[in-house]
Amino acid sequence: MTLNRYSTIDSKNKREIVLLRGNGCKWRKCRFCDYHLDFNPDDNKNYKLNKTILKKVTGKYKVLEVINSGSFTDLDKNTILTIKDICLKKDIKKLHFECHWIHKDCVKSFKNYFEKDGITVKIKSGIETFDYNFREKYLLKGIPNVSPAEIAKYFDEVCLLFGISGQTQKSMENDIQTGIKYFNRVCINIMTENKTPIKPDKKVIKIFKESLYKKYKDFNNIDILMENTDFGVGGDKENE
Repeated sequence: MTLNRYSTIDSKNKREIVLLRGNGCKWRKCRFCDYHLDFNPDDNKNYKLNKTILKKVTGKYKVLEVINSGSFTDLDKNTILTIKDICLKKDIKKLHFECHWIHKDCVKSFKNYFEKDGITVKIKSGIETFDYNFREKYLLKGIPNVSPAEIAKYFDEVCLLFGISGQTQKSMENDIQTGIKYFNRVCINIMTENKTPIKPDKKVIKIFKESLYKKYKDFNNIDILMENTDFGVGGDKENE
């Protein structure tokens, strides 16, 4: 399977989604993540690729989600200009981007760039868990010991990562409840096999499926990805 970079999400929170390519995640220390391998240091080559992907956007739902295996700060200037131009031409009213904590101070001005033209921007961050010790001593996520309320000052949405040894029904339930309390949306990602040292724990995944999936699957503000390609983008890295 090759890497797919455009899809539509046709159920809850309907939107188009694009997987663009940036010049690389600047944190790149998370022990569970190999998404950062999808990058190129050459902004011109990235823009050439991204432009072809963005041409597929139709504006059918007036909402576009942009992911890029890192943060919006990793996207080149021309890609950002093209995203804005497409939003204006296709009458897209809402944009979703992703961002690591280390770029939190860039969020306000980035939102203003779009919102001055009537385009609402929502920023998602991969928090993975609100358990500081697990997140930082084991996952190496790179987020200080701050409260969920402090995180919510910068980010509108969060990603949570479940299916790892050490997690319990109680810990996962607490993360979900914290997420929906402080943020507009929660995206739950179930750990899938990749090239990193951290592997999926089948027992933890089973606990999630049997005790939490049915409970939360129909929440309008919660997305659950049992596989990391469930949004229709991603796959094996291809030569681009």
